[in-house]
Amino acid sequence: MNDAPKNNTSPAPHRRDVLTGGAGFLAAIAGLSTLASGARAAEAPRPHILYIVADDLGFADVGFHGSDIKTPNLDRLAAQGAKLGQFYTQPMCTPTRAALLTGRYPLRYGLQTGVIPSGASYGLATDEYLLPQALKEAGYRTALVGKWHLGHADTKYWPRQRGFDSFYGPLVGEIDHFKHEAHGVTDWYRDNELVKEEGYDTTLLGTEAARLLENHDPATPLFLYLAFTAPHTPYQAPQPYLDLYAHIQDPARRAYAAMITAMDDEIGKVLAVLDARGLRDNTLIIFHSDNGGTRNKMFAGEGAVTGELPPNNTPYRDGKGTLYEGGTRVVALANWPGRIAPGTAEGVMHVVDMLPTLAKLTGARLDRSKPLDGRDAWPALALGKAGRDEMVYNVEPTQGAIRDGQWKLVWQVVLPPKIELFDLAADPSETTDLSARHPEKVSELQGKVVELARTMAPPLFYAAALKSTLSAPLSTPGAALYEMGLEDD
Repeated sequence: MNDAPKNNTSPAPHRRDVLTGGAGFLAAIAGLSTLASGARAAEAPRPHILYIVADDLGFADVGFHGSDIKTPNLDRLAAQGAKLGQFYTQPMCTPTRAALLTGRYPLRYGLQTGVIPSGASYGLATDEYLLPQALKEAGYRTALVGKWHLGHADTKYWPRQRGFDSFYGPLVGEIDHFKHEAHGVTDWYRDNELVKEEGYDTTLLGTEAARLLENHDPATPLFLYLAFTAPHTPYQAPQPYLDLYAHIQDPARRAYAAMITAMDDEIGKVLAVLDARGLRDNTLIIFHSDNGGTRNKMFAGEGAVTGELPPNNTPYRDGKGTLYEGGTRVVALANWPGRIAPGTAEGVMHVVDMLPTLAKLTGARLDRSKPLDGRDAWPALALGKAGRDEMVYNVEPTQGAIRDGQWKLVWQVVLPPKIELFDLAADPSETTDLSARHPEKVSELQGKVVELARTMAPPLFYAAALKSTLSAPLSTPGAALYEMGLEDD
């Protein structure tokens, strides 16, 4: 599929109105003129970058999208920056994090299917050149505080070996938020060393990020990747946060809301340090979820979940693990005082675009990268430009989805097969399948999916799942009866 940018640069009216408003216009021009002609001018200060990722956050579950869940710090960032109305990720955790750090769709290196399970031995290919490596070579201090989930069975996959100067947090995808354990095994690291600490993980991550900023030399540009484990299952929060939502009857929804507010408080803690140290004006902040909120228990995680799943992706269809908008169009914002004008940026952006965008802003070289799927999204972020015309949601052996302008094809190949075509301009909630009315468009987009499938790397998840199944211990009738509570005394 050809993802080459096209000359569609009409600004969204509301963004244009903001940018042409007197002092705001002058401030924006002063900041952005140094980034013209595809290069960062030598005199332009390189920004510190605070890149925040939430885990399984529902699109509608923040205050600035109308939720009753309290997120005052995110709301303030959104009000003073750009709310990203069409920011896309992969439908699940590992693929999104890989796409962010490589600038390449996960289908290129076998991470397009599922997530890396706790018992798997594979990880993000070590011949992929990652964002922290590029920024480090450009003179940045690089730090990961939070979740990794790009390989844990071999240290060659770990963050310190992939370009981060420091790492603090869990390696796998899902942990108990108080015990910091996965399947009863501690998963909490400082750099390459296992550590055992008490405390709620969200609070520990916010405290660590704030400490890192307090001790950082502002003369050195910083890339801080703050990857929260909230609000991923299991739904757990400290009692004071649960008490904030005592009026919510459903315990899962109460804990989920509490987790989001706890995360927001930690973001506020980090912002306070930036303000106190005078770093705020030269810090680019990006926030988004790694995928849509979970609406299907199949994608809730490795632990048991009871009751109704609480995330809300309104107005979008379905959620995490699916190729519908609810699984891939995520809550997102960008904030940089004087450089990104307040308003709503409706240009289409994908998480693969973040690597080339940040590389251009920082002067980082990408000549060691493999061919990128990402493109510079700065015009869409800061100038209200149209963004992408084409995008790959995902392609794997069982399904695929792509977007071409207003048109989106969702193709499920497994029996019984299903093909859907949506006009996202008129129907972003994907309520009306137009495939029968536009067979020529369906055929065209199917051809592009097949073209991508012919070049994709085999999904690593399948081999790991097969190995795990074939090596599982013998299941006996007695054991099965015991598990059902039916075995004779």
